[in-house]
Amino acid sequence: MKKIANVPTEMILNGMVETHYHEDGKEFKHNHTNTKVVLNRLSRASGHLEHVKRMVLEGKDCSEVLIQLSAVISALNKTGKVILKDHIEHCVVDAVESGDEVALKDVITAIDRFIK
Repeated sequence: MKKIANVPTEMILNGMVETHYHEDGKEFKHNHTNTKVVLNRLSRASGHLEHVKRMVLEGKDCSEVLIQLSAVISALNKTGKVILKDHIEHCVVDAVESGDEVALKDVITAIDRFIK
């Protein structure tokens, strides 16, 4: 395993450090502090969506299905907000500090798509 400067070993082992490369070949490492929270939220939303699928298969009332589907959508939107906050606090801050214009353009594109 490659040693990452200024990143505690337990964070590396927990998979919370993301490495990616930009078009210019620069390597970036970011500590995502909410990885476990995001994964837990996604698991719950996935389980909830499976329940909605069962409701449809069982012919449950459309109003009930729509209410539950709305809850899944809300859960996913809240998860997206956690990811976005984490991204801004870590990746975007690093991008600004290093003058990485590609990362800044990428976050603007991601926000535009997320807010649709």
